[in-house]
Amino acid sequence: MNEFLGYVGAVVMGIVLGLIGGGGSILTVPILVYILHINPILATAYSLFIVGSTALVGAVRNMQKNLVDFRTAIIFAIPAFIAVYLTRRYLMPNIPEIIWQTGSFTLTKEVAIMVFFAIIMLLSAISMIRNKRDSSSEDSVIQYNYPLIIAEGLLVGVVTGIVGAGGGFLIIPALVLLAKLPMKKAVGTSLLIIAAKSLIGFLGDVQNLAIDWKFLSSFTIFAMIGILIGIWLSGFIDGNKLKKSFGWFVLIMGCYIIAKELFLK
Repeated sequence: MNEFLGYVGAVVMGIVLGLIGGGGSILTVPILVYILHINPILATAYSLFIVGSTALVGAVRNMQKNLVDFRTAIIFAIPAFIAVYLTRRYLMPNIPEIIWQTGSFTLTKEVAIMVFFAIIMLLSAISMIRNKRDSSSEDSVIQYNYPLIIAEGLLVGVVTGIVGAGGGFLIIPALVLLAKLPMKKAVGTSLLIIAAKSLIGFLGDVQNLAIDWKFLSSFTIFAMIGILIGIWLSGFIDGNKLKKSFGWFVLIMGCYIIAKELFLK
């Protein structure tokens, strides 16, 4: 039953990613950890592959619609590549199993990762609930604030490396504000950046972890089916109208994870 629910969750994650261009990947780790009972460290690794592969399908579809700005993607992605790979290859394996201990409370590596992940969920939820409209028109001139784009790329790379989520809620505002991309092109470009940096980050895990390729491949296929359904549905449903409701759901999930990991153990 849990396995069935896990695959249903994979399809839902893909649909959300296809509809609203971000946020859906934030569901992957909770599905893997709480429904399929996979170790959080391995779950964040699997999430990189699942999210990266699923976002790549969405990016290809957006390329066909001319909604990807390749120059911006390259400028943003190079520092993100470096940061996510180094995080997965060197930082994550060197975090101690017991980070902090006092009295009867022990903060383990697994708990710390899930709590940090929940904090990212809360930030993502706030971003979706606020749901600011795009101020850039489709024919606006694209501008580049190189230092801030590079700094944002490094930050997103580290966050992605730790929690295994795509970071679309960080990338899309950065592309709109720092590169002046119109929203639709920012979403398409974001998916390409998410795909590339997530898959490169996963390469750091292949060298450190034992990967169940059979499970990972099947779960990813279901997520890819979901994003194709989501992209199709986006022609009939306004993703912006769903974003705020989904944001409240993610907010509740983030609070639940913090409570579960810190107080309900």
